[in-house]
Amino acid sequence: MTQTPGSTSTAPPGPVHSGLTPEQRQSYWRKNLSLTLTLLAVWFVVPYLLGIIFSGNLNTVKLGQAPLGFWIAQQGSIYVFIVLIAVYAVRMNALDRATGVEG
Repeated sequence: MTQTPGSTSTAPPGPVHSGLTPEQRQSYWRKNLSLTLTLLAVWFVVPYLLGIIFSGNLNTVKLGQAPLGFWIAQQGSIYVFIVLIAVYAVRMNALDRATGVEG
């Protein structure tokens, strides 16, 4: 599908999705959105809830010599973000292969 100026198509341009039916495209984007929202929820919970809201309660536990709430706010969130990026890449590659849209 070639997008022309003024086109109202919501499908991404290019040959990646040209062989899919509209139902397959919708399923692909629904799964993509579900994965993204799930990972964003984890991204919100770890630094905001664990690192800020519940840090007082978590600070009663020590990780090394640092209180756990402080450690999550300073270091743990970064590790979680890296894991989230890796999970997204692996899951999207699997979804692309399963759908047949790998590039």
